[in-house]
Amino acid sequence: MKLLLKRPAQAAKPTEMKKDAHRLPPDLIADIKSRLKTLSGQINGIIKMLDEGKDPGQINIQFKSIDQGIQKAHYLLLDEVYRKALAIGIVNAVDSCPGNCGSEDKIEYLKTEFPNLELAELTDKLKEIQAIESRIKDFNKKNP
Repeated sequence: MKLLLKRPAQAAKPTEMKKDAHRLPPDLIADIKSRLKTLSGQINGIIKMLDEGKDPGQINIQFKSIDQGIQKAHYLLLDEVYRKALAIGIVNAVDSCPGNCGSEDKIEYLKTEFPNLELAELTDKLKEIQAIESRIKDFNKKNP
C-alpha cells in the first residue's frame, strides 16, 4: 500500500493533525483484521490437529503458513506507519525550506523517490528527512 504525497486542500489544525497522524486508513484496518481472522482460524486448526494427533509435518506446514501471514500483516502496518511519517517529514521540510536552505536537492530527491521506496529504505529515508528538518530549523533560526 503506497501513501501518495499530497497536501490537504485546507490545512488542518495542529491538534487535528496529531490526532489523525496515528489513525490507520480504514482499508488497511480491514485488510489486517481479515488477515488476523484467517490466522485465528489456522491457529484453531492447529489446535484441532494436535488434539486429533495429526502428522507433525502437516502441523509444521500450518505453523509456517501462520508465520508468513503474521509477517505480511506486520509488514503492511510498518509500511503504512513509516511511509506516513516520511510523507509528513517531507511536507514539513518543503514548507520550512525558504528556497536557499541548502537541502533543496535532497528534499526534491526524496519527494520524487517517495512512491518507489521499499520498506527497508523507509527507515533510512526517515532519518535523512529528520536530519534535513533539523538543519532547516537551525538555518531558519540563523536567517529569520
